[in-house]
Amino acid sequence: MLFKEVLKEQQRIRVYIEKARYGKLKTIIEGIDEKEFDLEDIAKKLKAKLACGGTAKNGRIELQGDHRERVKKLLADLGFSEDLIEVE
Repeated sequence: MLFKEVLKEQQRIRVYIEKARYGKLKTIIEGIDEKEFDLEDIAKKLKAKLACGGTAKNGRIELQGDHRERVKKLLADLGFSEDLIEVE
C-alpha cells in the first residue's frame, strides 16, 4: 500500500483538452502509469464525480467536456501530487 502511495505522488500527469467530433471538447488525462493503476477504475470515479461520459484507452483517460480545473482537484483527492499535475 505504501509503495503505491509513493508511486502516486511521483506520477507526472498532464491534463488538456482536445476537440472531439462535431466541435465538442474532451478532457484528456495522460501520464498515469497503467501498469500500476487501474485507469478504468480512476476513469469511473472521475466520471461519477463530474457527471460526464468518458473512457480509458491507449494509456490515457478521456472525459467528455472541459473539466480541466476540476480534474486536478479530484486527482489530488485520489492521492496524486497536485504539484505534478500540469493543466494546459
